[in-house]
Amino acid sequence: MAELDRKYEVEILEREGRQKLPDPVKEELKASGMMDEKGKLKLKGVSPKMLKRMKQEYVECPVLKEDIHFIQCFVCPNFQSRVMGKVLCKGEKL
Repeated sequence: MAELDRKYEVEILEREGRQKLPDPVKEELKASGMMDEKGKLKLKGVSPKMLKRMKQEYVECPVLKEDIHFIQCFVCPNFQSRVMGKVLCKGEKL
């Protein structure tokens, strides 16, 4: 299998408790059909157990230069893959 072209390999970090998604991110998720009107996430191929874990994780985004919720990273166009506690990121401008 060929290597994915990536600019960054970002470490996934974890916080205690759940984090609140910013409102613009929620609107984007609703518009793309990944969140229902009640605010429940509907990510295809992600188990409820994994989703619960993802809600406690964040990454130090090299593109936005800030800490962002992992779910925000997961739906980003730059997201390529999650491998062994790291995110493979294309690193393109948003």
